[in-house]
Amino acid sequence: MNTWSLRASRERIYRDRHEAGRVLAEQLVSYRDRPELLVLGLARGGVPIAWEVASHLHAPLDVFVVRKLGVPQWQELAMGAVTSGGGLVINDGLVNRLGIDDDTIAETIRHETAEVERREQAYRGGRPAPDVTDRTVILVDDGIATGATMLAAVRAVRAARRVVVAVPVGPQTLSAQLLEEADDVVCANTPPQFEAVGQAFADFHQVSDDEVRRLLAEPGEG
Repeated sequence: MNTWSLRASRERIYRDRHEAGRVLAEQLVSYRDRPELLVLGLARGGVPIAWEVASHLHAPLDVFVVRKLGVPQWQELAMGAVTSGGGLVINDGLVNRLGIDDDTIAETIRHETAEVERREQAYRGGRPAPDVTDRTVILVDDGIATGATMLAAVRAVRAARRVVVAVPVGPQTLSAQLLEEADDVVCANTPPQFEAVGQAFADFHQVSDDEVRRLLAEPGEG
């Protein structure tokens, strides 16, 4: 049976993702210098934050690709997510409530799976994904809204010894499912009036493929 803890601090605005990563790393200091530690940044927005976390914790960094399955005509709302390695999460309650048909779901999965595969090739080339077996894996994103993408990531790396979710911002009421399935959840900023992840950042530019590749190739300062 998994155990979990949730740690969160006061509301704040981050200058950019790198500052958010440094703040988050301070709350993860208990994991520093663990030999089995691996930090995975959810592409694309989580990678700059994960770079800072990996640097401060003296841990290797890699990328994890996960794509939200957006609701037709309301793409910001997630009806599920697909991940590297074929992971899939569907929010059955939302799908049923909105009356989304099976053909629409299947087409959305096909489209987003193709994008996952494209990004895997763009970021890794022929390099294989890291083996997470018996490792402590910290999954880092730039924030949590519905929790669908992070839940899919947690399930995809469940072969790890311990799975830690780490984000700089999220709602005060996180997904109960996420809290149950991760071993530790660290959310550094929980605004009382949470509307979107971007509200916590002064600079919330769209991270490019080139920025992801550069950070993966650039060693952290430690």
